[in-house]
Order: sequence, then C-alpha cells, then structure tokens
Amino acid sequence: MPALITYRTPVQEDWVDYNGHLRDAYYLLIFSYATDSLMERIGLDADARGQSGHSLFTLEAHINYLHEVKLGTEVWVQTHIIGFDHKRLHLYHSLHRAGFDEALAASEQMLLHVDLAGPKSTAFGVLTTARLQQLLDAQGTLPLSACVSRVIKIAR
Repeated sequence: MPALITYRTPVQEDWVDYNGHLRDAYYLLIFSYATDSLMERIGLDADARGQSGHSLFTLEAHINYLHEVKLGTEVWVQTHIIGFDHKRLHLYHSLHRAGFDEALAASEQMLLHVDLAGPKSTAFGVLTTARLQQLLDAQGTLPLSACVSRVIKIAR
C-alpha cells in the first residue's frame, strides 16, 4: 500500500505571498487538514471525539519546504504512519502535485492522544489502535524519507 492520500486542494489566492508562492503558514494548514482526514480514518472523527471526549494534539511538527508551490496548483498530501505507541502517533505528510515526482514539502509530526476532560494524555481505544496497526502493516514497505528525523543545526 502506498502512502494514503489524505487531502487534496488547489492553492487558493489568499494563500500566496508577494512572490506568488504558497505562504509558509498555509503549508501547515494543508498538513493540518490531512491530519484531520487521517483522524477520520482511525476512528477519531467528530462524532467519536464528541462521544469519547478524546482527540489528538500536535506535540511537535517539522516542515521542510522543498520546492515552490504557486497559485492554483492542485496539490495533495500523502500520509505515512511511521509508528505509534499506546498514546502517541508519529507520522510523515508529504505534499505533491501532478507531473512532478518529488515532494514539494514535508511535515514530520508527533501527535498525542488526549482526554479533553483533563486535558491529559490517554491510551488510544481498541478501534483506533487496530486501525493504526492496519495502516502501519500496510505501509511497512514504504521507505522513510530523508526528511524524517532531521535536526536543525548549523555545523561548526
């Protein structure tokens, strides 16, 4: 199974900057919508969140801006589950467009399953754990991107 396509959109006029390129913040918006879509696939949709009082919080997100993205470009996000434990989810989103093989941008994220009543971290439910495991197993052969586990630093 290839990475899941979790979100599609054309780049909107109010998303571009003075250079005609997608603004930094809108990359994260697009990746955030992809996470919302993933949540629906793993049993954390709006109804489930309302019933359980559980959701996902982003603990950390790294974005790599790899190629320019211009107004009107139809883009999509592919999502790769890197791993998970009883309450954390490690994923990788990559942004793509037709006719270009490389990722346009990438976002590695660590998410935490949270009981909103606390708020405090809590274990994933049985359904979510099973769905995450199915996705992880299906994607097991996908190679990790060079953008995964990168550290920001200037070598001395």
